Amino acid sequence: MAEENQTEQVTELTLVGLTDNPRLQAPLFVLFLLIYFITLAGNLGMVVLIRSSTQLQSPMYFFLSHLSLLDACYSSVVAPRTLMNLLIEKKTISLASCATQLFFFIAFGTTECFLLAAMAYDRYTAICNPLLYPSVMSHRLCVLLVAGSYVLGLLHSLVHTGFTFSLPFCQPAEVDHFYCAITSVLALSCSDTRVNRHLIFGLGGLVEMVTILAVLVSYAFILSAVSEISSAEGRHKAFSTCTSHLAGVTIFHGSILALNFRPRSSDTLSTDKTFSVFYSLVVPMLNPLIYSLRNKEVKNALRDFAMWK
Repeated sequence: MAEENQTEQVTELTLVGLTDNPRLQAPLFVLFLLIYFITLAGNLGMVVLIRSSTQLQSPMYFFLSHLSLLDACYSSVVAPRTLMNLLIEKKTISLASCATQLFFFIAFGTTECFLLAAMAYDRYTAICNPLLYPSVMSHRLCVLLVAGSYVLGLLHSLVHTGFTFSLPFCQPAEVDHFYCAITSVLALSCSDTRVNRHLIFGLGGLVEMVTILAVLVSYAFILSAVSEISSAEGRHKAFSTCTSHLAGVTIFHGSILALNFRPRSSDTLSTDKTFSVFYSLVVPMLNPLIYSLRNKEVKNALRDFAMWK
């Protein structure tokens, strides 16, 4: 009888959440609502600004508009459910909704990895081959790079989601997280999950390795080209176009690596949740600030947009 209950078909899951302390739930709700509002306003504002400004019609800003759109979508996969669960007592989610959340979370995250690599290639071409830049970074190539990033992200996510939700789940079906994180969902399975974990390590590691390597190789060539510029002002001007992207790459990939490759400890789960909050909610909020505060063209376009309005 116990075994029968153990393998009973699961149709919904319970998200344990960040904390069960009622005193913390209201402050966390206000904090996360503020973060989410800033994220949407910043990222969607960047999309509108780039699409409407004649000053920002270049490949770099074409990629940036898609990065901002991705961050808005990426945050929206997690934030609304997290906010709702901070207000209600019964934190259940249907199996289909959990699969949908997991699918889009992995898809948007993976797409951003490839898009950041494409942006690094754009910066390499602009600095190392400035005369050929307009012809190399054609609109057609930019569209192909963005479309390829989305396709690879969706395919990568489809594999993980399909393999994860083809498994049987045990009762009690409690996901010890504030969203449907893949490792937390796999922990509920009644069957062997070694294949799934190998896929996470193999495919996830491959995506990280390929995209980080693409960024590193691009910046190695950029540094080599910049070092050959004789004037300090010229070197500063050439590399200043890369600092925002480099900061975005460091924060995004740094949070992924910190979450997945840090030393294990007794408070691993609590730390995982803290890192996940930063990775899924805070990082998407930071990107518009990074790209706008350090970019004169964006500042000028924003000023012109405000004056036109």
